[in-house]
Amino acid sequence: MELFPFIDSATYTWVVLPLLIFFARVMDVSLGTIRIIFISRNLKYYAAFIGFFELLIWLLAMREIMQNLSNPICFIAYAAGFSTGTFVGIFLENKLSIGKVIIRIITRKDAEELVAFLKSAGYGLTTISAEGSTGEVKILFSIIERQNLEHFVNVIKGYNPQAFYSVEDVRFVSESVLPFRSGSGRGLFGGLRMRRKSK
Repeated sequence: MELFPFIDSATYTWVVLPLLIFFARVMDVSLGTIRIIFISRNLKYYAAFIGFFELLIWLLAMREIMQNLSNPICFIAYAAGFSTGTFVGIFLENKLSIGKVIIRIITRKDAEELVAFLKSAGYGLTTISAEGSTGEVKILFSIIERQNLEHFVNVIKGYNPQAFYSVEDVRFVSESVLPFRSGSGRGLFGGLRMRRKSK
């Protein structure tokens, strides 16, 4: 209340305080979601740094809750902040596009043009001939930066819209091929191109 001397007690208790708790929860839960994602990506220093501020904000929010246990609006604000913070954290993680993913493509169509284009764009590929329920298929594997995923998928859809593909997170790889692309798709080490032999 000392921070808002110009606000009367009732307005602070029933409006300002719940809003402060709500936004505090949004911040700490968003940070918590990103921290967990950083842990899964083995970014331990970033995770530890974010964890400090996450807990600090949570403690401030809990202090206000414990001092206002008779105010039901504070509980609603606390729960709403948690829910909103989860959504915001996932949204921010998608925007950050951190880490690598493995993408698998299964196509019945001759994949030579698709393979040639992806290789010319700097992506590393492993190609396997296999047998599907409807006949022969090609299976393509590639490990790429998450920030390049949209471009990669657009290439697949452009060459073979009917191709089946799946995407999974990768925590660690011993080697990767980073495509050299001008603009926003290069990442921290976009200029470094490590080559491995495609099968």
